[in-house]
Amino acid sequence: MKDFDHLEGDEKLKAENEFMKMKLMLEKDTSFALGDSVELPAETENEFLKNVIEFEKQFEEHKTIKVFDKIGRPTHFRPADEIPDEEIDKAWDNLSDHLDKYGISLDACSPNISKRELYRFTLEELFAYEMKDMNIPGMIHGFIYDEFHPDPVYDNSRMVEQNLFGDIFRKEELFYESNYEKGNFIFNGKLYENRESFIEMINGFKSLFDKIGLIKCTVANCEVNEKDCIIKGNYKATAKRGNDKMNYSGSFKVELVLNDMDYWYFKKIQMDGFNPS
Repeated sequence: MKDFDHLEGDEKLKAENEFMKMKLMLEKDTSFALGDSVELPAETENEFLKNVIEFEKQFEEHKTIKVFDKIGRPTHFRPADEIPDEEIDKAWDNLSDHLDKYGISLDACSPNISKRELYRFTLEELFAYEMKDMNIPGMIHGFIYDEFHPDPVYDNSRMVEQNLFGDIFRKEELFYESNYEKGNFIFNGKLYENRESFIEMINGFKSLFDKIGLIKCTVANCEVNEKDCIIKGNYKATAKRGNDKMNYSGSFKVELVLNDMDYWYFKKIQMDGFNPS
């Protein structure tokens, strides 16, 4: 690094910081825009910039290491099937704490994943996983269980709750347009040869109201097969225009299909109590 020994204190740190920022901007096309009102202490910014440069250096080296080697090759963790049910919570906590000491974490999005499964997965699968060998102070390498073993019941249920009902029953135009099957899509018994016409219809409904809100969406059953999924439940929503208020509620049945890229799409939707066309 450029020699700034002729400077002292914060002036030296500020000069180093400007040099490092210029280096990152020229070599990595990195920009630094924190806003006019934000000014980090020179020491904090200096440490941050050094970590960024070190991260870039280690990332480009493409070094990998097995998780098991990264955490010191521990041998004291018993196999999952040898741990009684009453001890599994503590066993997972101990294993999780050990991972944390080496800057590694494992979490699950689906509530259906037990601590026993997290423990088993870590010992039997994650330990053998090749990760980037990065050594940056304070850096956490986070793993998500669901990325290795997706839970389609949980994922598809959330997709219906948030990307379907949560998206339709809000004032803003549809956001999750790509979640609908491109062609031959069915909504409330009507065939839409392309999803654009359906999207236009829903956005037209939205434009009629000042406020739209989903009160509840409850999934009662989710049946997942190899290439299709059927989700049933009930919902309740409101839409307001001036002093007028419309209530929408009833049961629903949503059919999803899995494409060749392993993405689920809405194929057929029956939504009782809602007829926006």
